[in-house]
Amino acid sequence: MSSESALLLILLIPLAGAVLIALSGAYPNVREGITLVSSVLLALVVYSLAPAVLAGARPTLELWPLLPGVPLRFTVEPLGLLFAMVASLLWPINSLYSIGYMRANEEAHQTRFYVCFAIAIASTMGVALAGNLLTLFVFYEAITLSTYPLVTHKGTSDAIQAGRTYLGLLLGTSIGLFLLAILWTWHSTGTLDFRPGGILTGHVQGPELGILLFLYMFGIGKAALMPVHRWLPAAMVAPTPVSALLHAVAVVKAGVFAVVKVIVYVFGLELLNAAADSTHWLLYAAGFTLIVASIIALRQDNLKLRLAYSTVSQLSYVVLAAALFTPLAVVAAALHIAAHAFGKITLFFAAGSIYTAAHKTEISQLNGIGRRMPWTMGAFAVGSLSMIGLPPVAGFVSKWYLLEGAFQSGRLLAVGIIVLSTLLNAAYFAPIVYAAFFKSEDNRSSEHGEAPWPVVVALVATAVLTVLLFLFPGTALRLAEQIVGAVR
Repeated sequence: MSSESALLLILLIPLAGAVLIALSGAYPNVREGITLVSSVLLALVVYSLAPAVLAGARPTLELWPLLPGVPLRFTVEPLGLLFAMVASLLWPINSLYSIGYMRANEEAHQTRFYVCFAIAIASTMGVALAGNLLTLFVFYEAITLSTYPLVTHKGTSDAIQAGRTYLGLLLGTSIGLFLLAILWTWHSTGTLDFRPGGILTGHVQGPELGILLFLYMFGIGKAALMPVHRWLPAAMVAPTPVSALLHAVAVVKAGVFAVVKVIVYVFGLELLNAAADSTHWLLYAAGFTLIVASIIALRQDNLKLRLAYSTVSQLSYVVLAAALFTPLAVVAAALHIAAHAFGKITLFFAAGSIYTAAHKTEISQLNGIGRRMPWTMGAFAVGSLSMIGLPPVAGFVSKWYLLEGAFQSGRLLAVGIIVLSTLLNAAYFAPIVYAAFFKSEDNRSSEHGEAPWPVVVALVATAVLTVLLFLFPGTALRLAEQIVGAVR
């Protein structure tokens, strides 16, 4: 199979899966079988591209023109492949989890759920493989629209209101700022292609460069820089598999991926460093979000809300890394996209497992629950270690490179932000793990064990992946270093 054929299959497999899922809605076992088969096939095709890309190939597929001279183009480069590998690997695991969760909680509209999930994955693949800014924008918007029915899945007034916030903020920022930045770039350069070293050198400079960077960074609202972050905690009304999709597989990862892609392939590190007076504000914006979101997370008793604000904070590690404008920091940003995905999906899976088995949603209710749910809370402990950035889990690797990148840039403020935020991460995760395993239960009459086996298998699998990425970071690290090689 040629690389171009593989590119087309990556886009078509989840879309074909969505159609077949819709047609088999009356037969739940068939519907969910199609979901699992589609997700596994997608992962196999995505991973088949890794050897060629690691060897230096950049497969490209052009379809039809979106604008004169701007085709719908897909190109496999190292950053995009790393994102696609993470998302495609987590889709089958999330699908297994969803089967256990949705059935155990007797959720309505399950066919619609799986259809929208598959379309969201197809859109995510489009973002990961986008060969120019306009292609990226089209699929970025497709993610928003396909996940809106998932956010509002329950149909309650709270869900509808959350959906309005979700849609309003994400469409408002992307159309009002992101699209404006893309049009400005096209007007200034005559191209929207992604190129190593950027396309803006000699075209935009001085204060204008800082303004354009502002439009991109806050226009990519899925990266959740404050104050355009409110859509993310609002969306926690959705079922837990949706929260996992939002935080680990598709939505927020599309945001921080787009941030890194724009900084590396549109602006270029050299240009951003040369215009430090106009561009280093991004470091302060990311640092502010990191610290403030962590402080807010500390105050949340609802488990999913604490995890949501943790995500707002963790995303800014990627933005902070990209804002250092150094090669090692770019490596850190790419690695943290993967590390956060595995760790955070584990945490959300655990939250859903607790809700399914024990019907508990508040952190204050979790005393002693680790004795009844050792697999769930053991996995939660692994995910927590990754968020804090301690070995032997993936978050340690990305934070190590982030600190090296901060020292390489000479930005000691960034070092201080990383250290302080790490302490805050420990402050809002460690007490949960301690209470679960070392405190006595408040209600000993409560009788429950683990959630259904698909839920437990899925969360254990992602916890294992979090450890494996620490032990065997080779492929992810080589892809990240190829990005650096392209921009040195």
